[in-house]
Amino acid sequence: MSEYGMLIDYEYCTGCKTCEVACKQEYTRPAGKVGGVEVLEFIHTLPNDKLLITNIPTFTRACVFCAGRVKQGLAPACVKHCMANCLTFGKIKDLQKIIPKKRKAILWTKG
Repeated sequence: MSEYGMLIDYEYCTGCKTCEVACKQEYTRPAGKVGGVEVLEFIHTLPNDKLLITNIPTFTRACVFCAGRVKQGLAPACVKHCMANCLTFGKIKDLQKIIPKKRKAILWTKG
């Protein structure tokens, strides 16, 4: 298993899909094709008839956490371009320490 992972703080994800675009541009994937990251949108109707919209970036099998960029000391393209700053890449042991400080977070790893 890889020692690296991605911490997704989805409390602040607006669903702008900049991470998707950055990934597709980094790997020159055509429009309409799923890349290494995909933002999923969940819509829930609350008892007061208000909507709760949650956006969660998820990583596909195509994602390699931008291994080439990371080797050069750069952040993965999705992390660099995330305007809400809700993606953090790093060693799993370091990311695990951050999780208790977050309200809505997912730790994504590659096995």
